[in-house]
Amino acid sequence: MNSATSTTGRADYEDPRITRSRALIMEAATRVFLQRGYPGTSVDDIAAEAGVSKRTVYNVFDDKEQLFRAILDQAITTAERYSLAFGETAGGADDVEAALTALARELAASVLSGRVVPLRRLLIGEASRFPEFAAEYYERAPGRVMTAVAGALRGFGERGLLRIDDPELAAEHFAFLAIGPSLDRALFDLESDTDAATATRAVERADRGAAAFLRAYAA
Repeated sequence: MNSATSTTGRADYEDPRITRSRALIMEAATRVFLQRGYPGTSVDDIAAEAGVSKRTVYNVFDDKEQLFRAILDQAITTAERYSLAFGETAGGADDVEAALTALARELAASVLSGRVVPLRRLLIGEASRFPEFAAEYYERAPGRVMTAVAGALRGFGERGLLRIDDPELAAEHFAFLAIGPSLDRALFDLESDTDAATATRAVERADRGAAAFLRAYAA
């Protein structure tokens, strides 16, 4: 592996060619892991999908496990950015109904689209193999999103806009009402995240969930 590369597959200083190879390999590895799972994927499979030699993969990553961890770390970092951005803006809104409806829709869009659900499903399947990484993912991804939601609800409660006695519990109620059933269906692959009708139903559930939350926690 490149001497400047860290244990998560990233580097403080590295050749731009390595950076390009890293992005190419991680994208290819993500596709293969999602298709075949961790045990069913080999470095040869990843190299073939990326269109590079096996040696090129090993020039960037020590082994398959490090590559798997780098992919999930990238997903965690994306979730952290989302929760930080939300935490900086949501709690200051004056129109609680509009803010929570928008939040419910945003949660549905961010969690139920793209690769979030497939990656979460993949990690759940490998939780016994990587228990510490599963715990880290939960803490830094859904955990921090929930912390951000709880912070916003606490702010609404302090301003008398909602009746919030336990912000953390209220955040759990809000998240389940907004996306819980839709997420369960997606995790079991009962609905396609590329289907327009499925996306519409998820948004409708999010809207109704936000409305139910507002009725339960009205000031």
